[in-house]
Amino acid sequence: MLFVGTKIIKTLKMKKTLKNLLALLVIVLSSYSFTSLLIEKTEINLEESTITWKGYKVTGSHEGTIKFKSGTLTFENGALVDGTFLMDMNSIKCTDLSGDYAGKLEGHLKSKDFFGTNEHPTTTLQFKEVTMNGENNYRVKGDLTIKGITNSIDFDLVMDGNNATAALKIDRTTYDIKYGSSSFFDGLKDKAIYDDFDITVNLEF
Repeated sequence: MLFVGTKIIKTLKMKKTLKNLLALLVIVLSSYSFTSLLIEKTEINLEESTITWKGYKVTGSHEGTIKFKSGTLTFENGALVDGTFLMDMNSIKCTDLSGDYAGKLEGHLKSKDFFGTNEHPTTTLQFKEVTMNGENNYRVKGDLTIKGITNSIDFDLVMDGNNATAALKIDRTTYDIKYGSSSFFDGLKDKAIYDDFDITVNLEF
């Protein structure tokens, strides 16, 4: 009788232990599934997303476009936390000129005087820190790599549904693009090109 009682007690303990293990497994799996749903990586629409540039010189300015090769935004709990982008520098176009004039400027921008696209066909932007700066507004600190040179850059990014926009001002000379810069060459007068150029980004995803 004692043996039977002991056996029943052991069986009950085993069932209780098994029940506890199953409960723990459910909690772990539920937590994993919940966490997985909180983090979402979203690819940008390469056809709809745009990059517009504008450069300035003493006698005026030129502007144009650059295409994305890839781009990903990462969200956690619906908030932006990361981003990675690759730009195709061989896609650079001038939109304020046409014909041979546009072709000549585009060729010069691709040359070693500027972006040297034969050796450096892509530019990258990697978000390093994203801080919410208000509703749908973020302050982004990132690493921008042009011609193999990486510098930190800060900018504001505004979200609106499946759209995000940002405006960046870049000092080209920090990426060893010094052609026509009065910061490095004297006597340029009206042929001088300003160091800063503007980038406007529109992301669709």
